Amino acid sequence: MTAVRRAPVGTGGREAGGADSLTCVGARRSFGLLLVITAALGLLGSFMITVDKFELLADPGFVPACSLNPVLSCTDVMRSEQASVFGFPNPLIGLIAFGVVLGAGAGLLAGARYRPWYWRGLNLGTLAGAVFCMWLMAQALYEIGALCLWCVLVWVATVFMFWHTTLHNLRHGVLRAPRALVAAALEFPLVVPVAWCLVIAMLILIRFLSYWQTLL
Repeated sequence: MTAVRRAPVGTGGREAGGADSLTCVGARRSFGLLLVITAALGLLGSFMITVDKFELLADPGFVPACSLNPVLSCTDVMRSEQASVFGFPNPLIGLIAFGVVLGAGAGLLAGARYRPWYWRGLNLGTLAGAVFCMWLMAQALYEIGALCLWCVLVWVATVFMFWHTTLHNLRHGVLRAPRALVAAALEFPLVVPVAWCLVIAMLILIRFLSYWQTLL
């Protein structure tokens, strides 16, 4: 196996041909484990939503266990048009996409290395997933007016998956960026995903503030 050449941190892949000259790129064990964990959580959320959706189709009176109150109501979310954007239940996409990521993460834990085009594809896929999740979040908050806890789990898992895949690609020069930006991102790897999730929590709190106040 050809030895892996890694670009120095912050070079953005500009050394002697950049990332495109690499035969393949491996990853730290911690990153492989993160992919496995986030993909497993995404699969769990997608699976539970899919099961409840089938139950709801079979029995319109069925109430999912995650429907706890008017705000945390999986039933309202599952019955919405946004729950089947492409003509079939959204979680079916998650079952496929998270399965692919889980396989990639397991491969990394076993020592696998992938070509740069694969890493870019994984980055693009996780970006698309993050954008889709944020659109679904906006729909849940401002159109449907209810939340699904399993959906929230999927959103958080996707955010961490996307950001850490981006960090991996920046570290190895698969993606190009200014040296200072790369160094800052690698120095504080949790700032962006944690801040992202805190913004989601704040939006949820503000949107349903009147309901939370009735519980006090």
